[in-house]
Amino acid sequence: MKVFRGSTFKADRAWGAVEIANMGGVTTRLHWTDQPYKWHTNDGEEVFAVLAGCVEMRFRDKTGAEQRTLLESGDVFYASIGTEHVAHPIGEARVLVVEREGSV
Repeated sequence: MKVFRGSTFKADRAWGAVEIANMGGVTTRLHWTDQPYKWHTNDGEEVFAVLAGCVEMRFRDKTGAEQRTLLESGDVFYASIGTEHVAHPIGEARVLVVEREGSV
């Protein structure tokens, strides 16, 4: 048993993480960041939960048009297979990411 404090966790670099669990090839990680990630498409599904802070999630719809949504503490973003997306924190943010092991 271990407790992870999502409200106070801080990594030594943007998108640094601590792995909480690996459940049969699906990882759960706690990330800290104050910088945008990069546009990417996962080879599996991804669940992205904001634990602290705000994140503007940008993603491309089926036509390729860029969409944006603001995620606040407690909000969850689900990226289906093939959803191109990028997270832009507004200040510092702490997020819980559940995805296939080895995803970008």
